[in-house]
Amino acid sequence: MPSIKIASHPFSDQRPGTSGLRKKVQVFQQPHYLENFVQATFDSLPDRHGKTLVLGGDGRYHNDVAIQTILRMAAANGFAKVIVGQHGLLSTPAASCVIRKYQAFGGLILSASHNPAGINGDFGIKFNTANGGPAPEKITEAIYTRSLHLDEYFISDSRDIDLATIGQQHIDEMQVAIIDPVTDYAELMASIFDFPAIRALLCNGRFQMRFDAMHAITGPYAHEILEKRLGAELGTVINGTPQPDFAQGHPDPNLTYAHDLVEEMFAENAPGFGAASDGDGDRNMILGSRFFVTPSDSLAILAANAHLIPAYQAGLKGIARSMPTSQAADRVAEKLGIPMHETPTGWKFFGNLLDDGQATLCGEESFGTGSDHIREKDGLWAVLFWLNILAARQQSVADIVVEHWRKFGRNFYTRYDYEAIPMEQAKQLMSGVEARLAELPGMVMAGRTITYADNFSYVDPVDQSHTTGQGLRIGFDDGARLIYRLSGTGTDGATLRVYIESYQTEESKLLDDAQQALADLIELSDSLARITEITGRDAPTVIT
Repeated sequence: MPSIKIASHPFSDQRPGTSGLRKKVQVFQQPHYLENFVQATFDSLPDRHGKTLVLGGDGRYHNDVAIQTILRMAAANGFAKVIVGQHGLLSTPAASCVIRKYQAFGGLILSASHNPAGINGDFGIKFNTANGGPAPEKITEAIYTRSLHLDEYFISDSRDIDLATIGQQHIDEMQVAIIDPVTDYAELMASIFDFPAIRALLCNGRFQMRFDAMHAITGPYAHEILEKRLGAELGTVINGTPQPDFAQGHPDPNLTYAHDLVEEMFAENAPGFGAASDGDGDRNMILGSRFFVTPSDSLAILAANAHLIPAYQAGLKGIARSMPTSQAADRVAEKLGIPMHETPTGWKFFGNLLDDGQATLCGEESFGTGSDHIREKDGLWAVLFWLNILAARQQSVADIVVEHWRKFGRNFYTRYDYEAIPMEQAKQLMSGVEARLAELPGMVMAGRTITYADNFSYVDPVDQSHTTGQGLRIGFDDGARLIYRLSGTGTDGATLRVYIESYQTEESKLLDDAQQALADLIELSDSLARITEITGRDAPTVIT
């Protein structure tokens, strides 16, 4: 069928955020809206002709419709081949895996990650480059600039592809390869971890675990790897069938939204290990029996135990964490004598460090951890990492964490999320704190002396690019920190995130409740930013 040119008009709201373009489904359903963003993306990739593109998503509502549109546009824009996950499905880490394995030009991933789905939910799209990672800012800015002037797009006048049948098809001259979305990723995991040791743990008749896929994309991956390949008993994976609306749930693996798992893990006869992943499979939550592991502690513990994992036995090249993530991993890096990198929030900032061999493990406090095996955070990888550690050490989750605190000290840490704040209130909060930054150093608050206060900026050590305005930091003389940041992942109003951290080495206090240990800093974080006064809210939406 011939390709046709469709007249369109620019949209002013297509600037990608920290992980692509995310909007309500109804926004993407507007005539030409998806097509304009895809065309703007293709126009920003002048060397795309004759190349291979990877395409897939988390299965949320509108995923199947968007896949067909993008396939026809890829054919009209000169791609020679598109690799698509069966039924249009690919988790975000699996998409990165496939891009790298088949040396593709890049990929389009359809997901709004942990955001709710359904006809009234969210949808998203992002471009990942040939290294498998999210496009850097120079590409996303080029896409946005092009979107402001684009008045036409190109699309093939062809029929829909059969996404259910694995094998080869064609749109015009372009080949479409439908692949099993799980196989390549599962094989990569088997090359990293000690599967025989994990299988022995899962099949010893004493160890029990539960994995909550939250009705999202990780279900098929967890069924295949945990239950089929590693022998976990059937039923280990719950909520394992992906639903277009995630069963009307919020697929964010935290103590608030993963309520099915949390209820089971804090019950009287809880399994020894529990985990959950999010909408597109790149986040994770780790639990022991009646024990929650913060994402920041998880990164530090993975780093401290990496020598137990076959793929990392030669040692780590470095660790990288986002600025709001606690400083727990810093102490491990110091002990190991390896570099520690502090970056802005957004996985794309880890890409250069991984590609340049400056880091092996990366993590964000927002339940994301990963390594140089791909260029995305990876929820199931983190779960397998923990299982490998448990198999090697033959200890409980709680014992491993507490032993880590005794060796390195504990970074008490919490995050307060105030969701869907009117944008004007959010700006007022942030500008009020920023206006005081210059005067804060030297002041005593909550019994501590403030040693620095700034708006975090970052110079990439690889390409020397400069990123500013990444969050307001207030640091104290005892290592405590307050951080204020507006999230770039929501679609309704603004989400204010407040990060609160203190460091403790006194053994008698290591097991204190985090909220109690941080109580004075929590109170200060509210009064300093006038959160209750400005928003009228006396509590955050989510506490993690």
